[in-house]
Amino acid sequence: MKILVTGANGLLGQKIVRQLLKKKIDFLATSLGANRNSNCPDSVYQSLDITNNKEVEDLIRSYHPNAIINTAAMTNVDACENDEVNCRLINVSAVDYLFKSAEKIGAHFIHLSTDFVFDGEAGPYIETDKRNPLSIYAKSKVESEDILMASEYKNWSILRTIIVFGEGENLSRSNIVLWAKGALESGQELTIVDDQFRAPTWADDLAWACLKTATAQKNGVFHISGPETVSVYNLVKRIAKFCNFPEELVKPIKSETLNQKAKRPPKTGFILDKANKELGYKPMSFEESLNLLFAMKSL
Repeated sequence: MKILVTGANGLLGQKIVRQLLKKKIDFLATSLGANRNSNCPDSVYQSLDITNNKEVEDLIRSYHPNAIINTAAMTNVDACENDEVNCRLINVSAVDYLFKSAEKIGAHFIHLSTDFVFDGEAGPYIETDKRNPLSIYAKSKVESEDILMASEYKNWSILRTIIVFGEGENLSRSNIVLWAKGALESGQELTIVDDQFRAPTWADDLAWACLKTATAQKNGVFHISGPETVSVYNLVKRIAKFCNFPEELVKPIKSETLNQKAKRPPKTGFILDKANKELGYKPMSFEESLNLLFAMKSL
């Protein structure tokens, strides 16, 4: 089996590369620009602009993978509100290029999506629940899903996920766990929303699910997240408690006071029964993953 990974410089991409190396599966890691992951050999890395249709077609035809895992996306929700053109280019047009190239060679296309396809009025969600995106980012992810769902080519999977966290090298963006730990470590008081509920996802668990979907050739939509849906406020309080920082540094705040440009769903979370049954997906608890994360950071 040969697997092509897009967005390989990102957190999830780096975790997938690590597991591919461990499992000795042939792969090609791609991202825009130079390889930023020292654990990924340059011999299996290539720069790829997924918004360039010819580049995408040429590389996929040349490498001819059995599966393509698309982790690349514009994920800053407020930035997407300010730059709809690039959001749609990366999150919709590029997916169309990748998917059509996958179809031409008969490859399994695995696409990463988000809980934000839902409006947050009826979470936690199963895979077949009605989508109702609230932001430009969310709408772009629904459109990318629709490219796959509307196609006559059915060799695809959509893995929706929620607040991915973990440690990586030279990441362009941090994540809530590392950000909160760093802020609390320096004694900062944090005001955190207590009216948004999410199921934080350990990046290693999500990477495992991506590879399981590829190697088992599972098609369809799967919900992949952490096992517990909690308020973002409670999430940060638990980080403080785990790391022995003063919990009183974490203060609750309401979403409406933040004046965020993009509207967020109030409560998402996933019901993981399908992923558990069809993939054998069994995510770690939040505290178990924190234990591994901070043990890794201390190495």
